[in-house]
Amino acid sequence: MFGNKAQMQNMLKKAKKMQEELQKKQEELKKQTVDVSVGGGAVSLTMNGEKQITALKIAKDAIDPEDPEMLEDLITTAVNEAGKKADEMVQKSMSQVTGGLGLPGGMF
Repeated sequence: MFGNKAQMQNMLKKAKKMQEELQKKQEELKKQTVDVSVGGGAVSLTMNGEKQITALKIAKDAIDPEDPEMLEDLITTAVNEAGKKADEMVQKSMSQVTGGLGLPGGMF
């Protein structure tokens, strides 16, 4: 499969380096965030690269006891949008390390 022992060792060395760089990126992504605002600012949230919500703000006028479904929809939309942005941030960051190898999400 590999030409010789030296080529195989070189490939293993590169794989180890890439793994170390991926781990470093994962640590950095814990600190990076995306911000989303929906409903004209009625709901705003911040999410980190691990898809954890680190801040959530709800405007007073978005809280209508007669229409809780509206607020539920706004929060759901904000979380989903932030999740997409976080995925894009992670993918972009990881592709810098993998050189665009297109590894599946579980691979990093």
